[in-house]
Amino acid sequence: MNENPVTHVAELPARAAGFAAWPEWAAPSVVSAFAGSGLETPWKHQVEAASLAHAGSHVVVSTGTASGKSLAYQLPVLSALATGSAATALYLSPTKALGADQLRSVSSLDVPEVRAASYDGDTPMTERDWVRAHANWVFTNPDMLHRGILSSHSRWTRFFKNLAYVVVDECHSYRGVFGSHVALLLRRLRRVAAHYGASPVFVLASATTASPAEFASRLTGLPCAAVTEDASPRGARTVALWEPPLLDELTGENGAPVRRSAGVETARILTDLVVEGARSLAFVRSRRGAELTALGARRLLSEVDPALAETVAAYRSGFLPEERRALEAALLSGRLLGVATTNALELGVDIAGLDAVVLAGYPGTLASFWQQAGRAGRSGDEALVVFVARDDPLDTYLVHHPAALLERPVETAVLDPTNPYVLGPQLACAVAELPLTEPELPMFGGAAARAVLADLAEEKLLRRRSSGWYWTARDRPHAEVGIRGSGGDQIAVVEADSGRMLGTVDPGSACYAVHPGAVYLHQGSSYVVDELDLETGLALVHAEDPDWHTSPREVVDISVLSTQEQCTHGGVTVSLGEVAVTSQVVGYLRRRPSGEVLDHTPLDLPEQSLHTRAVWYTVTSDLLGPSYRVGTGVVGTARPGAVAPAGAGAGDAAVGTAGKTASDAAASARVERARVEPEASAADHSASTPATRGQEECEPDEAGIAASGAHVPNAGRGSRMEPGQTEQVSPEVDKGRPVQESPAVQVASAGTEGARDEAVGATIAPTGTGGARIEADDLEPVGIEAAPETAGSTVAPVGTGGARVGAEGGAPVGTGGAGRAPGGAGLVPARVPGALHAAEHAAIGLLPLFATCDRWDIGGVSTAWHEDTGEATVFVHDGHPGGAGFADRGYAAIVPWLAATREAIVSCECPTGCPSCVQSPKCGNGNEPLDKAGAVAVLDTVLGALRQHGERCGHGGA
Repeated sequence: MNENPVTHVAELPARAAGFAAWPEWAAPSVVSAFAGSGLETPWKHQVEAASLAHAGSHVVVSTGTASGKSLAYQLPVLSALATGSAATALYLSPTKALGADQLRSVSSLDVPEVRAASYDGDTPMTERDWVRAHANWVFTNPDMLHRGILSSHSRWTRFFKNLAYVVVDECHSYRGVFGSHVALLLRRLRRVAAHYGASPVFVLASATTASPAEFASRLTGLPCAAVTEDASPRGARTVALWEPPLLDELTGENGAPVRRSAGVETARILTDLVVEGARSLAFVRSRRGAELTALGARRLLSEVDPALAETVAAYRSGFLPEERRALEAALLSGRLLGVATTNALELGVDIAGLDAVVLAGYPGTLASFWQQAGRAGRSGDEALVVFVARDDPLDTYLVHHPAALLERPVETAVLDPTNPYVLGPQLACAVAELPLTEPELPMFGGAAARAVLADLAEEKLLRRRSSGWYWTARDRPHAEVGIRGSGGDQIAVVEADSGRMLGTVDPGSACYAVHPGAVYLHQGSSYVVDELDLETGLALVHAEDPDWHTSPREVVDISVLSTQEQCTHGGVTVSLGEVAVTSQVVGYLRRRPSGEVLDHTPLDLPEQSLHTRAVWYTVTSDLLGPSYRVGTGVVGTARPGAVAPAGAGAGDAAVGTAGKTASDAAASARVERARVEPEASAADHSASTPATRGQEECEPDEAGIAASGAHVPNAGRGSRMEPGQTEQVSPEVDKGRPVQESPAVQVASAGTEGARDEAVGATIAPTGTGGARIEADDLEPVGIEAAPETAGSTVAPVGTGGARVGAEGGAPVGTGGAGRAPGGAGLVPARVPGALHAAEHAAIGLLPLFATCDRWDIGGVSTAWHEDTGEATVFVHDGHPGGAGFADRGYAAIVPWLAATREAIVSCECPTGCPSCVQSPKCGNGNEPLDKAGAVAVLDTVLGALRQHGERCGHGGA
């Protein structure tokens, strides 16, 4: 066991403040109000951004956490409202907590003539009429703007006629599919405002991000100036990278070494911080993880001082409004010392005086990492940040390559408003609000919009006239279009005996999170699901505290629909295109906390389908190697029908643990299911999240629902679906791969919270929507230094061109001429499925280094032969309809991505594969077969071909 889990400590220096005088145009009553609240002099960046907005320029202020971005928009908005004019303003936030916090801040200033009010899903119906008639600053979120304001804009005539400012707070969170919806939503807002004669100034606030002006312009469709020089003071900050120790007494799947889970380690750290009196936040990747971490800390604290146990709680979306408000009040008052939270508190409540932040796993993007880390030391005091690595390839890579975490520039948030799955439903809503004219097409994508409108007209949803497009369908589309990609109405979780509603679950995650037999946690209490009714949106549960948890299993298939970009490099072909993924949850495993499997229960749940984008590479059989040279120099051949275990030489080939055969392996594909769950996709976010996965948690609005866009969203594809239907892709299920006989039986674990961490008491769940790539020169070349030799290691030093197999006498796999022909992998056919499978797992784990996503945002397939390509193929696909940009970033950064993948594998000290390199927590195939050394050989071959032949396609760089 490692004695010291800390792998790196960085001291970030303090920064002095830079002040500026109040601008002359600021209303005296507003300046006095700020002074009365303790703000005597603003900082330079606040005045610069506020002055640009006052002058009529659209502006984005992109500075660090706790840098006072709020004043940058409060000053011009309040100054305009305080004059007694009829001007109005709209404030948009991605989370309700953030909107409520900002409303409290504005209201506390008590500026005369300012009538600020909230209009979201928690606003009582009796108050909504007053807001429409009298409020001059409305605080809401994209969900309510979409469903409750734009859909009935005629009731908001006074407000829109006088709209002077639109504030878009924390705009960096609007990325991926969610961000694409919001970009089109803001264009709809501009159309409606223009209809009433208004042209509002947009003021955007963002965490530090790359190219903020460019991103803000894409989000709003307007030219934006950027203010990026942060003049706020910052206390010194200590950042510690922490790798949990290996557990000697426990092994994982296939005997792999297991580390103490990030959730358990975080609970221990949080306990120590609370005992020391340090006010702390622990960011955990999932709702269940937050609950378990809080429970663990409370249990440990009760052994020290029972009173301290009451100072720790969990905070997540899915709670009822009154529960959230009570927790937020306890946070603000200081009654709570430690809070385990999902990314729902990454944004939102301004919690001053925090001493420490613990991050249980990489949150998916550097922007989110620094946003979460910035929650500590918000009063300019010194603070501690601890990043606890999950047993995961990317987290392990980061704690051992601190420069990739601490010195790399923040990503650019990426969105694609022309995604037809997004553009179709948004255009339907726009036309239903106001007839769409020809001159307005450019703001919605020009040619792409015209094509989608033609499809909508074909489906009789709208009609083309000489003056434009008009909505003709009986029902308005807004209620059926979800901007967070959540898949439909939320599933209510109800206690059967009492009828008490415990919370909600994203419909895209329902089959995984609340299938019959699943364990559901709510505020520390455990429930078991009795029934899931998808038609009525109801999951019935009963209270029970079992000593096991559940891991869903699903059957998945993938088909190539179209190839949009492709380059062939000497036997290796890299492609980007559209694919169809179909999946069905077919059962679940019950596991004890130790990882022991109790049993498997079959389920009969509906099939789900996904049209999305993927990047894939194929390798010819010649490069993979038809023969294998053992250590004695004799060319060996595997026995027919045998799969060599990972790490075995050809002469040692034998039937694997599951009795799988090489012929089966060659004919099969194994798929990782990509899901975007509520906690991470922002659809709750009620998302992580299937959403963003990586976006911040928030509760969907208007009726508390973030629908998915089920009926109209795919209208751009020319398919009209009735309520309750899901799109049927109907790919060829067989694809020449006998599902029942495959050694990698196309089964993927949905593992709602992540089977790996749950096995030792914590959880992993999805996060992150968005997408951005790192240019090849943004990252130091990897894979060129020799990895240190470790006892029992099966992998050769980086740069040898191959890998050694088996500390127990296996033969070397191609180290130049000894093991394989130059440029080839030198693998016998029996080892190919395991090698590709391991390479795919590791690639999924490392893609978030090059795209703003989480591994749960993406899925993968590895197969020794795929009918659509005719060769050995590894796919990595987006988990969102139409794609979210992740596969595109992978295609553009294929060489540095695969080089980092190879580096992560060879640097891992395990002998034959573990969760830190090639095992996956969501592998429904039980992480079988996996060949760690074979994966390195495959990646050597692919990278060698790309570097030698890929210059013409931009794939030859480091």
